[in-house]
Formats: sequence, structure tokens, C-alpha cells
Amino acid sequence: MTNLFLGTQGWAYKSWVGVFYPEGTRADDYLAEYAKHFRAIEIDSTYYAIPRARSVEQWRDATPAHFRFAAKFPQSITHEKMLTDAERETEQFLATMALLGEKLGPLVLQFPYTFAPTQHDALARYLAALPSQFRYAVEVRQRGWLNNAFFDLLQHHRVAYVMSDYGAMPRVPRVTTDFAYIRLLGRRQDFKDEQFDRVRLNREADLARWSDLIFDLNEKGVAVWAFVNNRYQGHSPATVRALCERTAR
Repeated sequence: MTNLFLGTQGWAYKSWVGVFYPEGTRADDYLAEYAKHFRAIEIDSTYYAIPRARSVEQWRDATPAHFRFAAKFPQSITHEKMLTDAERETEQFLATMALLGEKLGPLVLQFPYTFAPTQHDALARYLAALPSQFRYAVEVRQRGWLNNAFFDLLQHHRVAYVMSDYGAMPRVPRVTTDFAYIRLLGRRQDFKDEQFDRVRLNREADLARWSDLIFDLNEKGVAVWAFVNNRYQGHSPATVRALCERTAR
């Protein structure tokens, strides 16, 4: 399926060496090795800070032409400023990520629980000001957002609603633009350590539901981007492989 982009959230995990990465793989070679297995990845590190231009260029050059990157907006925009007076950071972030060229996929605005539905107008203003040459997705973590006004806003600006498997948020299969964005996150309390070398949590029923949704959307011509966190099952490469197998029908 050419419009199906499945991958993990991040690639810099030492516990993957000897399990997913060959024994002895250096950290500088993780991404190139990753790209031998999957065709997309969600960059986790951009949430913590805008990356250096040189880093982005290295990511671009380490991967094959068909590879694609999704990335999270920095927390300085979504969590600290919550979109207010964030023009400078937004411009810098987008200019830096544009260095990926054709390899750049959607950019995700992941908001904290404290970003409330009362901030609808702030979101509307921010989305209206974003450059149209990029693709965007929005993830909210309060149920109160999930109404027609919110979905209509995303649809108006051709922004994807992030369908997430996270905590108490309902799984709403809503597509608001020409692509779908899915994040399988899990819970931090299920994994107390950073040893992400094997599947430790059975989510077969959940994976079956998500796989059916991914397959059905893709069959209808919707491009699907879906990314898995290590804390979803314990070892996100294994989860992605399971999704790949389940959607290859």
C-alpha cells in the first residue's frame, strides 16, 4: 500500500540493539538501520527543542528516497506558550523541518490536558496563520474538544485529527482531511523502566481494531500515517511489524 506509512515514535533506543538493530550498531547508524525495515518515523526529539539544521540534514541524507518523517511541534509552542505569541518559534521550526524536502510528512501539534476547549479561538487563529505548504495534525487530550465545532475547524483548515490510543480518551475514527493520523501511545505507568526490547503487554484486540481501521481507510484512498510508542506494548518495532502484517491483505 503506497499510501500507508507505519512506524515508531523515535529511533534512538539502546535497548533495541541486538533485538531490532544488529549487535554492535552505533547510535549514529540507528536511523539508517531503521530505514531498512520501515518507510516512516515520527520524530520524538523535536518536541523537546527545535533541532539544529545540520541534524535535520543528516536525517534526510541517512534515509532512502522513499522514506518519510513526521514530527511533533516543540513543547515551547504547544505546552509552554499554548500557541500565544509563538510566531517566531513556529517560523523557525517550520523552516528547519523544511530541510527534509520531499521526505517531510505531517507535523503534529500535540497538546497537553491543560489545553482546554475554551481555547478554541486560539487554535483557530493559529491554524489560520500556518503556511499552507505543510501538512498538519492536531492531538487533544480533553474529551470536551470532541464536538462538531472542533472537527469542522480542522476540516476547514485541512488539518488531520489525531486518532490516539491514549488513556481515557475515546477512540474516535474521524477523518478531517485527505490523510489520517494515528498514534498508539499506551501508558507510562505500564512500563517503569526504559528496557524496550520485547513485547510485554498483550494488545491483540486493540491491534485488530486499529488494523481494520487502517486497512479500511486505505482501501478508500485515504493516506494513513500511524506511529507506535514503546510504551504501547513494550517494543514498538514489533508492534509496527504486527500492524504491517495485519494490513497486508
